[in-house]
Amino acid sequence: MSKSTNRSSIYALASSSWQGLVNLLFATNVAEEGLDIQTCCLIIRFDLPSTVASYIQSRGRARMQESEYLLLVERNNIHELNLVNDFISGEKHMNNEILNRTSDETFDATEDSIYKVEKTGASISSACSVSLLHHYCSILPHHEYINPAPEFFYLDDLEGVTCHVVLPSNAPIHCVEGPSCASKEDAKRAASLVACKKLYELGSLTDHLLPTQKEKIEIFSENPHDKLVNSRDDFSRAELHETVVPSALQVDWRGSASHLTFHFYHMNFVPKPRDRCYRRFGLFLALPLPKEAEDMKVDLHLPYGRNRIVETKLIPSGVISFNETERMEGGRFQEMCLKLMLDRSELRDDYVQLGKHDSCQSSSSTYYLMLPLKQVEDTDDRLTVDWGTVRNCLSSPTFNQERNILDQSLNGPSVLQLANSPVAESEILDSLVFTPHNGRFFFISDILHQMNGYSTFNDSKALNYSEYFLNKFDIVLKCPEQPLLKAKQLSSLHNLLCNRVDNSSAREVEESFVELPPELCILKIKDFAKDIGSSLSLLPSLMHRLESLLVAIELKELLSASFPEGSQVTANRVLEALTTEKCLERFSLERLEILGDSFLKYAVSRHLFLSKEALDEGQLTDTRSSIVNNLNLYTLAVGRNLQVYIRDQCFNPCNFFAYGRLHTEMCDSDSEAKIHGRNENGEFEYRADSSAIKCSKSHQILFRKTIADVIEALVGAFIVDSGFKAALAFLEWMGIAVSFDPEDVHRAWPKSQGKSTLVDLVDCESLENLLSYKFQHKGLLVQAFIHPSWSSKHNGWCYQRLEFLGDAAIDYLIMSYLYSSYPNIKPGQLTDLRMLTVNNNFFAHVAVRCSLHSYLISDSSALSELINKFVDFVRTPASERDLAHEPKYPKVLGDLVESCAGAILLDSGFDLNLVWETMMPILDPLMNLSSLKLNPVRTLRELCQSHKFQLSFPASKVEYVFSVQAKVNVQETFLVGHGTNRNKKAAERQAAEEALKKLKDYGYSHVLKSLKKIAKSQGRQKPVLIGFDENPIPVDGSKILALKNSSPNEMCEPFERCNTDMQTVNSDIRWKINPSVLSEADCHNVAKKIGDHAMQFKSAKSRLFELCSAQSWECPSYICYKDEGPSHMKLFTFKVSVQVLGATSTTLECFSEPKTKKKDAADHAAEGALWWLQHQGYLCSLL
Repeated sequence: MSKSTNRSSIYALASSSWQGLVNLLFATNVAEEGLDIQTCCLIIRFDLPSTVASYIQSRGRARMQESEYLLLVERNNIHELNLVNDFISGEKHMNNEILNRTSDETFDATEDSIYKVEKTGASISSACSVSLLHHYCSILPHHEYINPAPEFFYLDDLEGVTCHVVLPSNAPIHCVEGPSCASKEDAKRAASLVACKKLYELGSLTDHLLPTQKEKIEIFSENPHDKLVNSRDDFSRAELHETVVPSALQVDWRGSASHLTFHFYHMNFVPKPRDRCYRRFGLFLALPLPKEAEDMKVDLHLPYGRNRIVETKLIPSGVISFNETERMEGGRFQEMCLKLMLDRSELRDDYVQLGKHDSCQSSSSTYYLMLPLKQVEDTDDRLTVDWGTVRNCLSSPTFNQERNILDQSLNGPSVLQLANSPVAESEILDSLVFTPHNGRFFFISDILHQMNGYSTFNDSKALNYSEYFLNKFDIVLKCPEQPLLKAKQLSSLHNLLCNRVDNSSAREVEESFVELPPELCILKIKDFAKDIGSSLSLLPSLMHRLESLLVAIELKELLSASFPEGSQVTANRVLEALTTEKCLERFSLERLEILGDSFLKYAVSRHLFLSKEALDEGQLTDTRSSIVNNLNLYTLAVGRNLQVYIRDQCFNPCNFFAYGRLHTEMCDSDSEAKIHGRNENGEFEYRADSSAIKCSKSHQILFRKTIADVIEALVGAFIVDSGFKAALAFLEWMGIAVSFDPEDVHRAWPKSQGKSTLVDLVDCESLENLLSYKFQHKGLLVQAFIHPSWSSKHNGWCYQRLEFLGDAAIDYLIMSYLYSSYPNIKPGQLTDLRMLTVNNNFFAHVAVRCSLHSYLISDSSALSELINKFVDFVRTPASERDLAHEPKYPKVLGDLVESCAGAILLDSGFDLNLVWETMMPILDPLMNLSSLKLNPVRTLRELCQSHKFQLSFPASKVEYVFSVQAKVNVQETFLVGHGTNRNKKAAERQAAEEALKKLKDYGYSHVLKSLKKIAKSQGRQKPVLIGFDENPIPVDGSKILALKNSSPNEMCEPFERCNTDMQTVNSDIRWKINPSVLSEADCHNVAKKIGDHAMQFKSAKSRLFELCSAQSWECPSYICYKDEGPSHMKLFTFKVSVQVLGATSTTLECFSEPKTKKKDAADHAAEGALWWLQHQGYLCSLL
């Protein structure tokens, strides 16, 4: 155990000792403090302690009673023996003093100041404030190049010592002044207590006066249901939710007046290619459909044949009146059709009763009729219900008990003998029959008088039909001389909304018919031609789509009523956002969800950046994560009851229920668990066949992530159809704060002027030319290139907050670029592209290509060395690179790209279009898909998974170099790829690439196309910025720059400028001014220019110190320039020197008037310096 051992390792070692797992421990002198092992009985010290305190502390590690403490001393070394004796005698003396109090000397203990939080009672004293301040700084974002810690500076005068605490650049406050105290230690404690109080007031300390941890950050949600979930384990569970039934389909027209008016919509079917005939059908509703649904179009994909679709369209056809009888007949016809298509086993019986559930009030959740149509005579396009077909079907013997026994006396040449009775040829033609020998239903389309039972079966010379049925079914035809029937089998229903279209052209497919002997058939439904059956096969899928669209329209109406922008999105886009990929339709929420996720990140980041100035970059990131994570989105969605609108199940025609078909699963609290599979823990388990069950409440099982994804997809829908304003309104309605006050931006701009004094550190003009953007607030440009390692040592700002803002902005810009460039690319491929282009590695290459690294302001030689290695590697031709020594990309390079974007965004008043025009030319050259490829480790894993190969990555490390193998077990043959690098991940990539090459030689390659081939096949469109419709905040820098542009001569009128004292040394301009004519009003005006009212009551020395800290200047220095007069009437003249950094380095020296007190003289000199700095514009950063 050494100094490099962290606290967690020390605790783990101590725990091992407590548990008896470790009984011997070697340590350096770091073990003198903080190591508590109660069972320690022997301490052996190899190196002698350097002090008595070290001796006592190390001896104190032996906790056990009667423990022993041994010191190893060099033989005959008198000096070491004397030192040990001194330690022992010193210890005895201290013990004697403690036990006997031989000394009467007393010490005055200063009383500690205490700050208390009234809400919780938590308190902290000045004695503990220093350690709390150090602890707070230790959890600020840090890395190997910066270790944030507070710094303490002291000012000594006649009234005592004043301590100034300077906190790291990523803390919400940078400088705090404490009260004057008698000693430095007391001043340090008092100032630390003031700093802790301010940190609590800014929210950086909790109500218990502890640093705000990641998990403690509040979710900025106004939703009352934000406590619904609090565990990520809970989040992975599936839940049971009801789905909404469209109100337009729920109006029950049973029991209404004798005549009822229905709204009539023609369902027009156009097959592509035109190789089928479909009967016209109409949809009849008690209420009219919403405007966006009344002309709905949908392509239904037939299950057989390549690219065969039926273009379906609803055509509003006015209204039509049904009397009570017609309503009853229409309902029974629909019931008959539903039985035939979905419950056809019921039609095998000789008699089937229709309408027995007409009086049941809960027989259906939807009420509409689907009936065949015919053209009204003497009109061209007017349609009406084909009541003749409806009544002929209902008059069939199957549904008419009185006519169920057919006339057995029929005879003649036009009579056919069926299985149960003779039937006239006219009745069996275009009707539906049942064949008991195989249990199937057939449409009879023709009577083949040229063929009978003796005809050759299927052009076979060996068999005729009589012989075929005898051999196949053991049936002897009794009337083989009867003509055969040309029949088409009634097929099963399919989900026609599934995407079965490929890129090849459609082709006609010939219908399949069979020949049946009449004596094997039973007539079931008269006047029921195959074109009716063809249309019926389309209706469930069509009505499912209509129901889904109506649900989307209802959600849109809800949003429109909640905020005006809600009406600007189309219902079809809302439906896309509500439909998951499990539905297997041609569209899903995936693409919208990716876009919405990116925008949500941008909108929340912008709001937090402007409204939470006290949070550092790490806290901002954590807070954003707590807002945009799936857990919070799920909670907000459930609070708004949005889960009832989601479509997450593939349509199963067996679950199509309409008027005339009852639900078989009546769901209530008692049967819910049995129907949907609730386990013993009370949780619902998602099953692959869950779509096969549809209860009376239309329950569906949803994962919580699915609900969160829908929220992001709805955000994407608003962006695509309307723009940012509508998407922001939706987020605010959800309970996510994303708005901001323009005044927040106006306050942010002057703060950047503090960095304008550092413009000599950055070649701003060159940078602006590189970015093709002219900054109005140069301080933002400078800040974008200040690394924390520099700011931590010079007490200034750094790029981290701008990086946070720019990260979100670039994410959305690139997502918009990809979404618009490749509109037809699959969601998974879109995600891959986003992953490849929105990461620090990609941005690091962008930074090197543009040479942004050469403008970085840092104070770490190790960082500079790492950057130079990476730059050299990137600029080395690919053929000459040594992959074994590939350096790790420095994160700072990617940060520079993001901070540049953030600086431009803030400088332009959040004109995202301007950021698009500026940043995309920089990013576009590297977004050529030919240069992008998936991570070889991921590619190798997917390849092995697809072929069920075993894959492992054994690794070893020798002298900071990792050696990794990618071992693939290919049918008991091992293919091994090797990789070596100081970075383990780089070594894994190298090994994976080698393994992929060997697998390719064996004939195994990734089944997916390369991104380049995918993009080429899909075609690239012109990229555009999607949805930006905001008005940027007007930028007017004239007021900010007015004072800064004034000359020193114009600013120094109240002072006596000594021209003879102005001199130039090493290009520094040195000013000497005497504030002899500075009035009290001038001093008050200077104080008013500096920040809030509290600062107006601070001393001039304090205000000047804070100004220098904010500007990243060195602390002002004070000397007593002159003292005069007798000892009892001395007058003191003080000089203050300030090193002013700017375009040129200026040393400001200001002299006070003679004062009777040193403190007053120093304050007067500081007042003069502040007056001059104010008129030079340096105080604008504190406005």
